Amino acid sequence: MKVINRKFNREYEALDTFEVGIVLNGPEVKSVWKEQIQLDGAFVKIIGNEAFLLNAVIPLYQFSQGKGYDQKRTRKLLLHKKELLKMQVKMASGNLTIAPRSCYNKGPYIKLEIALVRGRKEIEKRKLEKKRDIEQSQKREMKEYLKS
Repeated sequence: MKVINRKFNREYEALDTFEVGIVLNGPEVKSVWKEQIQLDGAFVKIIGNEAFLLNAVIPLYQFSQGKGYDQKRTRKLLLHKKELLKMQVKMASGNLTIAPRSCYNKGPYIKLEIALVRGRKEIEKRKLEKKRDIEQSQKREMKEYLKS
């Protein structure tokens, strides 16, 4: 099981990545195992000495009781104090933020890969798309050339 934030590479430039645990309740775990988590628009915020995941959507598991369930609730992230301190120092030094990159399982545990990122400007996004399109066309031409 692996869910990827599809907008991540277009919107952000990753500087450093961390693997963290995430605190979920029972029905949320089953929804994540069914790959129903949505990381688009989600971000990580450090409050006090703890990190929290905000705006991640985990819909209610279909066979659970859904009384008072909030899909976008704030979820606590589990990481070491050294990692948290490292992130806080880097965030204070520049215009950086923390964004989720992917969610996956590691044995019986559900892990979240977060990254310390710098946002890309619109011009950088266009250049990145143009570069990718050129590489794809070159591969296509090379494939056609090798066929003949």
